[in-house]
Amino acid sequence: MNILIIEPYFTGSHKTWAEGYKNNSKCDVEILSLSGHYWKWRMHGGAVTLAKKYFEKKCSPDLIITSDMLDLTTFLALTRAETYKTPVVLYMHENQLTYPWSEKDRDVKAGRDNHYGFINYCTAMAANKIMFNSPFHLESFISALKPFLKGFPDNNELNTIELIKGKSSVLDLGLSLAKFDEFEPSEGNENDVPYILWNHRWEYDKDPVSFFEALYHLHEKGMKFKVIILGENFAQSPEEFNTAKERLGDKIVQFGYADDFEAYARWLWKADIIPITSNQDFFGGSAVEAIYCNTIPLLPDRLAYPMHIANEYHPDYLYSGKEELILKLELLIREFLLFKNPQLKKYVSKYDWKNMAPLYDVQFEELLLPK
Repeated sequence: MNILIIEPYFTGSHKTWAEGYKNNSKCDVEILSLSGHYWKWRMHGGAVTLAKKYFEKKCSPDLIITSDMLDLTTFLALTRAETYKTPVVLYMHENQLTYPWSEKDRDVKAGRDNHYGFINYCTAMAANKIMFNSPFHLESFISALKPFLKGFPDNNELNTIELIKGKSSVLDLGLSLAKFDEFEPSEGNENDVPYILWNHRWEYDKDPVSFFEALYHLHEKGMKFKVIILGENFAQSPEEFNTAKERLGDKIVQFGYADDFEAYARWLWKADIIPITSNQDFFGGSAVEAIYCNTIPLLPDRLAYPMHIANEYHPDYLYSGKEELILKLELLIREFLLFKNPQLKKYVSKYDWKNMAPLYDVQFEELLLPK
């Protein structure tokens, strides 16, 4: 089967997901992409450029897979001479209906933030099949459609919600977890004090304020720990990171994006605890990578995070609210060696591409079977 992945925003998790499936699938997978810049313009105009590139590439796929960053209706309209019979799968990494907007965003201030959600809605209508990266994501998107559509003056087409729901399912994110094995230290992790990890984008939706406030509180109590700060940092990163660098001082042993995968992997194996404070995560790939590397998770009991911990371990590794975050983090710092649990790594190993790629192949092949 020939599969074409169309990705207008080819960077970060979107890029690693597309390349991961291409490298692990038994199908013939090609990628048609644009660089990972200007996400709003990619959603507005990326379909025009990608339609042109589609014809230049002389594609003839059996199946098209695209992400939520594409305006699929425009792409299909511009390529209808060749794509009118080609089934399309929409893979939802995130969505703009329930993604928390920054209060500083100019479109929010101008009341223009609904358009991106509408692109997601129309793309979902146009796709033959919609696959979400977690049950939480599917449920939150479907639940958001009714209030979203009712916000328009008339012809709300609420009946389309059931149509979208009927062709939606969950297909967990595939991750290249086995790549980390090469860099696991043979002698194990023997830190005298726990190393606390941040390995996400430096953006407001990951709530660095709550993360660092918890660390400041414990720092002022005299708790002994070190801090590893990884992740992509942008030109307009939250000021909290520079403040943390000053307030935590020599507690910080790494500050900034890792130079390469080896450096990133070695820091994850070095880490002991990963407290998550995000306001948004439809899957949580960076948390899963850390758990795979034997880092103790402290996850919120919301969003997609509970799915990454077996139910019997929820009391130890999930928290509710900032007060419980601080209380449980203090306990983990004091007793981090007691909370190391090899079953956590085993549980998330299911997301490795060696397990996920065959599932993807089967589901995509079923879409081509005669009805």
